[in-house]
Amino acid sequence: MNQPIRQVAYFCDDVRVAALEHHRQFDSGPYFVAEHIPLRSSVHRGIARELDHTSAYGQWGGVMIEFVQQNSPGPSAFRDLYPEHSGRFGLHHVAVFVDDPDAEATRLAEVGFPTALRAVMNDGFVFAFADTWAQYGHMIELYAPVPQLTGFCAMVAEAAKDYRGNTHAITTIAFE
Repeated sequence: MNQPIRQVAYFCDDVRVAALEHHRQFDSGPYFVAEHIPLRSSVHRGIARELDHTSAYGQWGGVMIEFVQQNSPGPSAFRDLYPEHSGRFGLHHVAVFVDDPDAEATRLAEVGFPTALRAVMNDGFVFAFADTWAQYGHMIELYAPVPQLTGFCAMVAEAAKDYRGNTHAITTIAFE
């Protein structure tokens, strides 16, 4: 996998607060918040688990920034790095496009990076986290460059082109 990083994601307590603070400090944005992202399935470390999360997506130069919060209690790939009630937050993953997320997750597992999460959104979009934390200090998110994703990434990047902080810093969106 020799792919560019498409996104840097931080786990936080409140995506809106984190996005506004990042905007204030680094002039990133604007941000688009998807609340309670719907998942058809979520398998964490081989066990089916509910995962309710909210994410804020914005642009910081040539890289998409994501802030993610977990709304549901219990174990998850996010809480693998930042345990529930620990008060700890920070860098969680970098994301890359791959032709086949399942095949790449299998390949990475074979070289020592197990799959921490495989999830399917309601529209069939698949993403996975390879646990590279012990060696690199973060996970790697894998997803295919399908039109709904590349279109969303292009929309976020386009919104940032002329953004000077003089419009709404946060817009709520919905994923189906």
